Amino acid sequence: DLTHTVGEERIDRSELTPCGPTELCGMRLTQGWTPDHHVFFSAEFSAPYADAEVLDGRVAVLTFSPEVDTLTVAVGLSSVSCENARENRLAEVPELDFDAVRARAEALWREALGGVTVTGGSRDERTNFYTALYHTKLTPNLMSDVNGEYRRQDQTIGRLPAGRRYYSTLSLWDTFRAWHPLQTLVDTCLVNDMVRSMLDMYDCTGELPIWPLASGETRTMIGYHAVSVIADAWLKGIRGYDGGKALEAMVRSSEVNAKGADLYAARGYIPSELRNESVSCTLEYAYDDWTIARMAEALDNDDVARTYRERAMNYVNLFDGSTGFFRGRRSDGGWTVPFEPFATGRDYTEATPWHYRFFVPHDVNGLIQLLGGREEFLRQLDRLFTLESEEMRLDVSDVTGLMGQYAHGNEPSHHMAYLYSYAGQPWKTQELTRRLLDEMYAPTPGGIIGNEDCGQMSAWYLLSSLGLYAVCPGSNEFVLTTPLFERAEVRLANGRVLTVTANDPARNRYIRSVTLNGEPVAENFIPYDRLMEGGVLSFELTRRPDPARGTEPGTEPYSLTRGERVSIPYTT
Repeated sequence: DLTHTVGEERIDRSELTPCGPTELCGMRLTQGWTPDHHVFFSAEFSAPYADAEVLDGRVAVLTFSPEVDTLTVAVGLSSVSCENARENRLAEVPELDFDAVRARAEALWREALGGVTVTGGSRDERTNFYTALYHTKLTPNLMSDVNGEYRRQDQTIGRLPAGRRYYSTLSLWDTFRAWHPLQTLVDTCLVNDMVRSMLDMYDCTGELPIWPLASGETRTMIGYHAVSVIADAWLKGIRGYDGGKALEAMVRSSEVNAKGADLYAARGYIPSELRNESVSCTLEYAYDDWTIARMAEALDNDDVARTYRERAMNYVNLFDGSTGFFRGRRSDGGWTVPFEPFATGRDYTEATPWHYRFFVPHDVNGLIQLLGGREEFLRQLDRLFTLESEEMRLDVSDVTGLMGQYAHGNEPSHHMAYLYSYAGQPWKTQELTRRLLDEMYAPTPGGIIGNEDCGQMSAWYLLSSLGLYAVCPGSNEFVLTTPLFERAEVRLANGRVLTVTANDPARNRYIRSVTLNGEPVAENFIPYDRLMEGGVLSFELTRRPDPARGTEPGTEPYSLTRGERVSIPYTT
């Protein structure tokens, strides 16, 4: 039945054709969330049908002999043609044997889920962990056929070299934060294929993707976060593509984004009366610009690096010192009124002002200074996680999983618990990440506190339970926190194994010291390159935090934008 649709899809064209005594072929072209969505299929039946009736090209009624008591159907899909769908089906299901297919699928999933193994923890925690690992492997979607053909975003048919794949379903506003950094650890082949796919989309449209689906672009959400994914990959040495072309695409995408990029480039912020989501867009563009600067630096393009380092500081233009929040600003320079810090509104994307108050991942030290210094920054972070208000007005269903004003059920909050580690109180990061692991996930059908968003919620769980999180993709650094399990083994993309150990984390929530292969890790973060060496990352934990083990008064955390780097030791 090709009349069935999801959401508000419109069917432009459909075809159904009996292609032999045991095969039915067809296609459908729809317009909806993604434009020009082609789906071709080839279905093979284990018994011949006695009769086939096609109604209006959209419904097929197949009649089988009464003697057929068991019917097995194998369906191949393609975005290119019925012939390719048939070829895909024959390659993936050469026999109509349900038990054989099931056994093969189970073996594939066991291999995939065996990439990370954990020991210890409760049964519920292990269930949460492996469920999260499963969720992180459901997207992106493979769109290229076994013969290498795929439908491009300009609707032409491309063909890949042997061994390469084309992917879509990239929820970049969500996944640049944790899901993509996770892949740089465990699957660099996938990372290279995703970057090459995004560059192919750029060739077709003149812009890197925002939220691609199938062979189209949904233009959902904000930012040009493909630049974060590409820069993070390049800076980590994942370089199976042309870096110069990638930088060209990154710069171009920062100039043509339809949600106010022209205004942002001209003014240093997006005027609130001219565009919705002006604050969120300005802050996220500033971070994206920083990743472009980092990429340009790596390619020795000083002019681009200089321009985008300056643009990365544009977040300052929307900071209101009188309230301590990033606020909507009009073209005349005045602030948007009324200002409601506990309400979602047109200046923010699925968020209240509290949720974007701490989104400057590329210059945490600069944010600390804006908020009045380290002590005031820490005081406001404490308020974020504890402040309750009867004035809260949440008109967006995505804002869920509240802890004070923090909302774990939506992505803008995901890095915030880790910010304590930038300001000399890492024990609060360790306490809060454990609480979030415990309270925001459960082994039930509704066990994730918010929208999974193509694996981002689960990637947060995976990394945090391993004791790592990428607060600022593009920095090549993972901030440390207390692991959830006594032992975890991670099969790295280079074939090495990273083993994470911790002494009785069920009782001990705080870090006393960390070593990697016996060498002390003095800072609150660890570089990507060191993790990829593999070996043993060992956490010595304790039951109680010791505030005296933070940083000395006046010691500032490193600033990614300004190039300063001051280590924050655990025990100074």
